[in-house]
Amino acid sequence: MVCPTRGPDGPHHRPLKPVTRRFDMDTPASPLVRRSFLKASAGLAAVTATPRFLSAAERARSIGANSRIRIAQIGCGSRGIGAHMAGIQKHAQATNIEVVAVSDPWRVAREKARAKAKEAFGSDAKMCVSYREVLEMKDVDAVMIASPDHLHTLHLEAAAKANKHIYVEKPLATEFDKLVRSYDAAKAAQARGSIIQVGTQLRSIPGVAGARELVKSGLLGKITRVDETRNSEKPYWYSYLGRDVKEADVDWKEFLNDRKARAFDARQYAAWYGYYEFCQGPVPQWGAHFLDLMHYVTACGFPESCMCIGGVTYWKDENRFTTPDNVMATWMYPEGMMVTSSNNFGNSSGNLRKFFGDKGTLDVGNWNVPTYSAEGGPKRDGKIRGKQEVTPIERPDHFLNWLQCMRDNKTPHADIDAGYQHAVAVLMAVISYDTGKKTLYDHAKRRITTA
Repeated sequence: MVCPTRGPDGPHHRPLKPVTRRFDMDTPASPLVRRSFLKASAGLAAVTATPRFLSAAERARSIGANSRIRIAQIGCGSRGIGAHMAGIQKHAQATNIEVVAVSDPWRVAREKARAKAKEAFGSDAKMCVSYREVLEMKDVDAVMIASPDHLHTLHLEAAAKANKHIYVEKPLATEFDKLVRSYDAAKAAQARGSIIQVGTQLRSIPGVAGARELVKSGLLGKITRVDETRNSEKPYWYSYLGRDVKEADVDWKEFLNDRKARAFDARQYAAWYGYYEFCQGPVPQWGAHFLDLMHYVTACGFPESCMCIGGVTYWKDENRFTTPDNVMATWMYPEGMMVTSSNNFGNSSGNLRKFFGDKGTLDVGNWNVPTYSAEGGPKRDGKIRGKQEVTPIERPDHFLNWLQCMRDNKTPHADIDAGYQHAVAVLMAVISYDTGKKTLYDHAKRRITTA
C-alpha cells in the first residue's frame, strides 16, 4: 500500500477506539483516506496563504559583523520562553541581538514573552496573535519557532518563504506531505542565504561530538545496533493541566489551524501534548532527539523500514488523552544497523542509550560524559582497556552556533537536511503505528509505503 505525502493520523496494532475520521479529537483516522487528505490540503492552502513579503534580495542578506540581529519568537510557551529566549539571552551582548516581536494565540503567553524580552534584551517587543504579523515585519531578521507540533511545518514553510533566518523545534512535521513541502521551501530559502537550525541540540554537546569521532575512528568496529529506552512514572503532558486558560484570551482558530473546527476546549489547549492530532507522542518528541543523535554519531543514511506499536495502556482517565503512553519503534538501516526507541510511562526504573559495535560498546546514557568499553564485542582486539570516557570536542552551544552562522554564513550543526532525515524516520514510525503495518522509505522518490 502506498502512502505518498500522506498525513499520519490513524489506527495502529491496538487502535484507540473509536477510530473514525481524520480530525476528530479522540479519533485519529487513517492517513490513507484520500478525501480527508484532499480536504485537509485545501484547508491548509487557505491558511498558509501569506501576504506580500520583502523580496529575496531584501531579506536573504548576510548580517554584517556589527549589525544587530532582530529576532521574533513564534510560540511563547515554556519552550519558547524558557529555552529559546533564555538560550539566546546568554549570548545577547556577545552577539548583538534583541527580540523585537513575540507571537502566540494566548494573550497570557504573549505578555509573558514580552516581559521576558524587556528583562533580557531591554526591548519593547511587539505582541502578535498570528505568526503572519511577525513575518510581515520589515525589522525581523530571524524567527525562533516553538509552536505546538502540528504547526511546525506551517510556520517553517511560511518563514522560509519570507526569507527569514530560522530556528525551528522538532518534530518538523506531523504529516509527510507537509514535511516535504516545508523542506523544499527551507532548502530554497537556504539557497537564498537563510540560516536554518533545527532544535536537536545534542549535536552541539561536546561529549556527543566526541562520540561521533570515536565511532568514526573504527575503535568500536561495525555498529550493528543502537537502543534507547526511556522510562518515566507519568506522561509529561499532565504537567500542563493546571494552566488557567480562558476562551476570551485565546485565538482558538489560530491554534487549531487545519484541525477540525470545534468548540473551545481549555484542556486541549493547555495540554495539547496529550492529544494525538496535535502531538504524536514520545517517538516524535523524544525519539527525534535520539534519532538525530544516532544519525549524527554513526553518519548513516535514511532508514529502509520501520515497525512501531503501542497505545494508551496505563494513563486512562477523565482527560481522555490519546497520545500513546507506551510505544516502541524499530528501524532497519541499509548499513546493516537495527535501531530501537522504547518509551514507557508507568515505571521510572531506568533509562538506556547504547551503541553496540563488534569491537565494543558506546554508552551515551549521559550525553555530556559518554563512556565506552570493549564489553560484548565479538571482535574486540584489546585496544580498549576498561571503561573509558569519550574525549569531548568543544563547540558552541546550539543557539550560539545558529547566531554565529548567521553572521559567518556557515552551515549550522543541525541544518534542514539533518532535520529532514530524522523527521522521515519519525513519520515512518508514526505511519506504522497508525496503520499497524511495516513502513518502507524510498528516498529517491521521497515516498513512504506500507508493506
